[in-house]
Amino acid sequence: MSDTTEPSGLQGLQEPTLDEQIAAYQREFRDLDPQVEKVVSALGRLNRRMNVAYGRQVADLGISNAEWEVLKTLVLSGAPYRLGPGELAKRLGLTPAAMTHRIDRMAGEGLVTRDRDENNRVRVIVELTDEGRQKWLEAMRMATDFEQDLLQDLSPDERGALGEMLIRLLRRVELTQPDAGGRLTDLD
Repeated sequence: MSDTTEPSGLQGLQEPTLDEQIAAYQREFRDLDPQVEKVVSALGRLNRRMNVAYGRQVADLGISNAEWEVLKTLVLSGAPYRLGPGELAKRLGLTPAAMTHRIDRMAGEGLVTRDRDENNRVRVIVELTDEGRQKWLEAMRMATDFEQDLLQDLSPDERGALGEMLIRLLRRVELTQPDAGGRLTDLD
């Protein structure tokens, strides 16, 4: 078998290289700026592959990406790591029904508790449990190792410059697409 031949059954399944993708796009759409497309396509592929890697890490901990998002949101809210379901849904860009489903599942797994607010018995409070916090900490340890490995070939100056450039791109998207932080559909 030659080096250019794919194993039987894998033909056509391999993603084209960025250069191949850009060449195909240019062939079909002459107005394409190849520099812009290279940046955007590389960012898209990097994001997709990083999401797969993070998903595998949290799966190894026995939680889903959706559960990880809730744990992360509660931690980001600060001690005592409590939010109402409506606030959680808003921060995650989910419908209240999807959030309720997610909270039900996580409460059953011991990752969060759901109790009535003592000051307002109508209001429900979702709180991170010790087990949920431990899962979050372990996921952070795994992610930190992965991220250090990912950026190992960049010098501290290159990391800083890349970070600043990506923040500029993020700000542009946030200015032009202010609603893009949520989801078009629920993931659960």
